[in-house]
Amino acid sequence: MALKRNSKITSSFSMASMTDIVFLLLIFFMVTSTLINPNALQLLLPKSNSQTSLKQKVSVSIKHLGQDKYEYYVNKKHVTVNEIEQNLQVLLRNTEDPVVSLYVDETIPVSQVVKLMNIATRNRFRMILAAKPE
Repeated sequence: MALKRNSKITSSFSMASMTDIVFLLLIFFMVTSTLINPNALQLLLPKSNSQTSLKQKVSVSIKHLGQDKYEYYVNKKHVTVNEIEQNLQVLLRNTEDPVVSLYVDETIPVSQVVKLMNIATRNRFRMILAAKPE
């Protein structure tokens, strides 16, 4: 005696609720990502195990001498902190896409690096923070 069912079991799955969740997550991440760093400076940070493809014509270096004393160099020429912006403007005057390579000692405070990033932002220079290869 074989009994037959009147209703068949379907193996389909409705994706309508899943798409709603995905859209809600997408909106959430879009809103929170704009709130994280609204005033962040744009830096190109190269990976330490590869080289950048950009050609840097100008390099700026900061050397820590100890007890809040620093030496600044633009293309290995010793300058004061007040002369950096003028030297960069002269060196990158006729450059289409000006790129500045920034070399800093590990002991340099972030405030010194931010000074140089502000100079680059004011003059619309792109700045690359150099790193040692691993």
